[in-house]
Amino acid sequence: MAAHVHALYVHGTSPLHRAAPQCKLAATVLFVLVVVATPREALWAFGAYAVLVAAVAALARLSPAVLARRLVIELPFLAFAVFLPMVGGGERVDVVGLSLSVAGLWAAWGILAKGTLGVAAAIVMAATTPIPEILHGLERLRLPRVITAIAGFMVRYLDVTVEEARRMAIARQSRGHDPRWLWQARATAASAGTLFIRSFERGERVHLAMVSRGYDGTLPSFGATAAARDEWAWALAVPALAATVGTLAWWWLP
Repeated sequence: MAAHVHALYVHGTSPLHRAAPQCKLAATVLFVLVVVATPREALWAFGAYAVLVAAVAALARLSPAVLARRLVIELPFLAFAVFLPMVGGGERVDVVGLSLSVAGLWAAWGILAKGTLGVAAAIVMAATTPIPEILHGLERLRLPRVITAIAGFMVRYLDVTVEEARRMAIARQSRGHDPRWLWQARATAASAGTLFIRSFERGERVHLAMVSRGYDGTLPSFGATAAARDEWAWALAVPALAATVGTLAWWWLP
């Protein structure tokens, strides 16, 4: 488990890479909560949050290209937001010849701003923290150990399952199966069922192997160490600044 490094991780030696994982997790969650709680009408506040995220990304030595490339994951949600001004009700306004809902425009802006900032913060955390360290941090934050164990197995065997699906796809194609139409999806559906059965059986075998080696329902501790006070102070400085901005946003809300 300790050797497993997820593809999202970016190797580096920045202060953020060296920070305790529990501090980064707590700071990320608190920052996202503040962003979500900020009124969408406070446009300047979201600009301040973006500056905070950019500053932390720069401290982690993450290039803008890395952030932009990974932000593509939120495109489906942004596509949904694009249609809100068109289908929303209430007061309407003409924009480039289109009649758009004012409430829909605000809703789309809220999804765009809050979603992008939340995803960007998570990207920075994932890019500077390997999966084993994330599990260490969750354990230090008193998350039940059974949940961290399940998450660890999920991360490790997700790669195994994806590779198994790739091999099955190659096997289908080598036998002339090249689905292009909906009615040709039967073989793909059958492969999905087979993949589920194989994954279930693999899980049973792994569990039996663990039980035979003394597994009693709990895994050994990951050996996470406590973070120093100065680490907590530096980590919580970002959500504290964000909370200050959010408070001012509510105070100055028209």
